[in-house]
Amino acid sequence: MRKWTRKTSLSGLRLRSEMDAREAEVLRSLVGAVTGLLTDRAQSAPQDDLAALTGLQVGNTTPPEDPRLARLLPEFHRSEPGSPDAERAGLNSALRGLHEPEIIATKIAAGSVVLETLPPQGGKIVLTAEQADAWLTALNDVRLALGTALGVDADTPDRLDSADPRAPHLDVYHWLTWMQDSLLTAMAP
Repeated sequence: MRKWTRKTSLSGLRLRSEMDAREAEVLRSLVGAVTGLLTDRAQSAPQDDLAALTGLQVGNTTPPEDPRLARLLPEFHRSEPGSPDAERAGLNSALRGLHEPEIIATKIAAGSVVLETLPPQGGKIVLTAEQADAWLTALNDVRLALGTALGVDADTPDRLDSADPRAPHLDVYHWLTWMQDSLLTAMAP
């Protein structure tokens, strides 16, 4: 992948890069996997008669069991030492039920923009500012999900021993980080 560049013309800001076919295939697969996780979560939401009458979407009220989804859809409030956990659990449940459908829809829409603007066989990528924002959201979601699956934390080294089965995946994680940073840098005025 080439570093993102910024071009401004009469038609507005455009961000450009280029990917080879293999990179496009990897990114397409990762974005598709995260979008699939989110879609499954949305479809697992309970059906609510009141929601059907009002048109108000209702989401799951319990946190996801999958650690990747839990990272993408964290609790709204974290318990502090000495606070009543039952009260926090009720608040988190209510907020999750109200807001999770919109959060998931936004994340899926961002992933869809990547899939729509990424040439299937690789090649030039040209994005508007709005599409670039969606790419940043989707890249961040993929990084969070992959980082969670790999157990990436502050103590994770930049390189793992080649015998470690996570080593090639960590390289992909670093590539996603570089891509996200390059796009952010290109978007900055």
